[in-house]
Amino acid sequence: MASTFQTRKLSELVTFKTGKLDSNAAVPNGDYPFFTCSQETLRTKTFSFDTECVLLAGNNANGIFPLKYFKGKFDAYQRTYVVRPRDTEELTTKFLYYALRLKLDEFRSFSTGAATKFLTLTILNDTEIQAPPLPIQRRIAGILSAYDELIENSQRRIKIIESMARGLYREWFVHFRFPGHESVPRVKSPLGEIPEGWEVRRLDQMCRSIQDGDWIETKDQGGEDYRLLQISNLGVGEFVETGNFRYVTQETFDRLRCNEIVPDDLLVARMPTPIGRGWLATKMPWKMITAVDVAIIRVDSAILHPLFLVQAWNDDANLRRIAAQASGTTRLRITRRELAALEFVMPPVSTQQRFARVVEPQSEMIEAIRQQIQNLRRTRDLLLPRLLSGQIDVEAMAP
Repeated sequence: MASTFQTRKLSELVTFKTGKLDSNAAVPNGDYPFFTCSQETLRTKTFSFDTECVLLAGNNANGIFPLKYFKGKFDAYQRTYVVRPRDTEELTTKFLYYALRLKLDEFRSFSTGAATKFLTLTILNDTEIQAPPLPIQRRIAGILSAYDELIENSQRRIKIIESMARGLYREWFVHFRFPGHESVPRVKSPLGEIPEGWEVRRLDQMCRSIQDGDWIETKDQGGEDYRLLQISNLGVGEFVETGNFRYVTQETFDRLRCNEIVPDDLLVARMPTPIGRGWLATKMPWKMITAVDVAIIRVDSAILHPLFLVQAWNDDANLRRIAAQASGTTRLRITRRELAALEFVMPPVSTQQRFARVVEPQSEMIEAIRQQIQNLRRTRDLLLPRLLSGQIDVEAMAP
């Protein structure tokens, strides 16, 4: 079947446009998706496009260029490419999306720039893909889309479970309607009225340590002993798999005296977007360290429960005050010292533990679903190059 695949340049098959908006066009509850160079899809009030296309980031600090498929109304950042087939009777948009996924490593190696990596039109136009006949394109896209749909359904389940935990957190610790609250009077505090027996404390008064990740240069990377997590791996309360696998050896770990990430470490991205987002580390398939622009918060369990902290940390009000303190000319960031000085309303540890007993089964369910997602992604990514090279004869496969 591979003989039916033709090698074609993208310049022959697709058109490239870019968005017009600045990144500050994002609004929290906008009506339309807003595609930027971030892994996260933001929202905005306007739309400039109403089409089926592939969205490809045109720049990224680490050479990781987010790639997404979308159909409908949306807007785009000025360095985001909107990629469409010239002729949909020659190339389907869904097949184009998967063909470009296969080129992401190539884009990373060919991108230009030092501090920020750029994908130029010259690079993109000269990129070659394998284009089989239209029926085979549709069959390949259908197989791969089935995995993506399962992944999306699982991600929706996670969001529902997460929203339940957030709702319970706000009910107990923002509106102060925790079990037994009727008999607890309110008292004044620097952050307003709080239940009697609760405290307002700085983060550094509640934690064993607040540290930065490790400074790992490109020359130090290699091997497969410790995975180096980037800020792009940190979502709001979740680990984001970018496919950017960087590692260091045990020898490098020892020589640089790196800090191993362990479960219940809260990793905080000190750069946007959104700035300050945190992920509570869980057991992963690999040992981990993290980059210097990530803060590592380790709690004192006698004072602070990690499951309470991660909810308090990613609460919208806390992320807004972190964003308000961020500074910088080219890229906003927040310092470790500023994070340490953040004040929180602290309930008694017994109340935190009671909250944790409720949300812990939800957290375990989320981790099980995430493991399923990892397995689905792994299978899809193993199939991807074989399908798109013609190694697997999709015509012979059962529909």
